[in-house]
Amino acid sequence: MSVGTGGAQSALRARDARGTSASRPDDTTAPGPGLGIDPDDLPDGIVVADESGRVVCFNAAAARITAVPAAEALGRRLEAALPLEDLEGRRWWQLTDPYGGLAIRNGQPERNLLLPGGREILVSARYVRTHPTGPVRRVVVCLRDTEARRRTERSHAELIATVAHELRSPLTSVKGFTATLLAKWERFTDDQKKLMLETVDADANRVTRLIAELLDISRIDSGRLEVRRQPVDIGAAVGRHIQAYVASGQPADRFLLRIEQPLPGLWADPDKIDQVLSNLIENAVRHGEGTVTIDVAPSTSPRERPDEEGTANAVTSVTVSDEGTGIPEESMNRVFTRFWRGSKRGGTGLGLYIVKGIVEAHGGTITVGRAPGGGAEFRFTLPVGTPAYLL
Repeated sequence: MSVGTGGAQSALRARDARGTSASRPDDTTAPGPGLGIDPDDLPDGIVVADESGRVVCFNAAAARITAVPAAEALGRRLEAALPLEDLEGRRWWQLTDPYGGLAIRNGQPERNLLLPGGREILVSARYVRTHPTGPVRRVVVCLRDTEARRRTERSHAELIATVAHELRSPLTSVKGFTATLLAKWERFTDDQKKLMLETVDADANRVTRLIAELLDISRIDSGRLEVRRQPVDIGAAVGRHIQAYVASGQPADRFLLRIEQPLPGLWADPDKIDQVLSNLIENAVRHGEGTVTIDVAPSTSPRERPDEEGTANAVTSVTVSDEGTGIPEESMNRVFTRFWRGSKRGGTGLGLYIVKGIVEAHGGTITVGRAPGGGAEFRFTLPVGTPAYLL
């Protein structure tokens, strides 16, 4: 609040000098070079009351948030211009008494309060005194809309609900099969026991994958996703994934791998690159149709200029495409957000969000579009070259 308060005071002095709000003789000191800020330029609502409790500043953001015109608020008592109540219906100004009470108070922390009509906003206040225990010379109030915070809370609530739903099914299966085996072990044949234990193992793996996804999301959101770089043969990595799908029953002719040689040396986190490839190829197999084509080729980044040797912006590009119906045009901008699902065939909707986070943590980019065959096409690039700390 200290920054906003200082800006508001400088802005108030500038506005007082222009005569746009109630001016005071001792407030007309010109601010230092570059410090004059118009309160209407501030992103938060700013309301300033003088030592008598009357509003002398009510910026445009405050008028928008409260739906009270600035002309109506200026000159009125603070409690009348800004009638706030706490969530229990008590009048906030009577509770806090900014001009009375302890002389050591310097403000109020941010909290949720209600405007007339029940609209909720975030409010914090700063008490400006002539000296630490002197009388309050100004009360500076900062107002913020709660919509952004509500969106974040809804996102967290949706994440919790999704996780709870995804965990409940495999855990119920694990609990049911293990309880049945313990209670009636002798009644089952070896083949029946093996089938139950295989189901338990598969469900345990599903829970493990979900927990790993949640940890990745937490690290991506906090900027703490660690990338342990080492040489990676991206072509061989793609080949291993294709072999695994063929071994699990997919026809070999469904996959087409094209590698343009020579590929530059790639330093990346092999586990995380495997995670990216697994997600993109699995999406193409599960949600797409026809041939799944994977192209691996050297390329250049359009975002940077090459250095004198022409290698500074070299990247390796990997494109995964299918021949299905593709992604609707109106959904293209939501593909890499949380909980987006291309179809109703299961999944948490977190995979592509994690893929984007991993690629960007490597300094690369990822895009989605329509493949030549009509299906979805995902293309990601990874910078190449030896990391600086190894040079």
